[in-house]
Amino acid sequence: MEITKQRIILHAGDYYFGNEQAQVHTLLGSCISIALWHPEKRIGGMCHFALPYRFERNDQRLNPRFADDCMTLFARSAKRNHTQLRDYQAKIFGGGNMYEKQYRTDQSDPNRRPVGEKNVAAAFELLSKHEVPILVAHVGEFGHRRIVFDIETGDVWVKFSPIIKMGNQESLTGVS
Repeated sequence: MEITKQRIILHAGDYYFGNEQAQVHTLLGSCISIALWHPEKRIGGMCHFALPYRFERNDQRLNPRFADDCMTLFARSAKRNHTQLRDYQAKIFGGGNMYEKQYRTDQSDPNRRPVGEKNVAAAFELLSKHEVPILVAHVGEFGHRRIVFDIETGDVWVKFSPIIKMGNQESLTGVS
């Protein structure tokens, strides 16, 4: 008997953690998704964050729109499942640059870098801080990505759709 997997769709600011009966789907531009997978227990999760850090902490609730809060959520999920973050494998996706004009800014000022680049840097920094091995990174470039993460196998499928430059116009290709 074949078991149908639950299809989980993440939007910006969403987080999911579960078992092998789920496939997690998302669409990324400048946002980042981190897929964490425990190869022995076949559990894992994925986040879809839009910004690297939340600097104001007026609200103590965790908000998965921010990378640092996503890592806290991953740590809590790992602890609930009697595991540690360093026992998981990480795959990072997204951080695309959606507009050519972003590269015309002063790149020597880190605050003026495109948000996709800041998100990529935050993902690598936070995973390294928690000693999570990074197996794959498909990040940057001009365009967006469709992601499917199968928690049973740890496999992630990526469809990258570049933005093609046509004079002063931009068009997306490969969108299905």
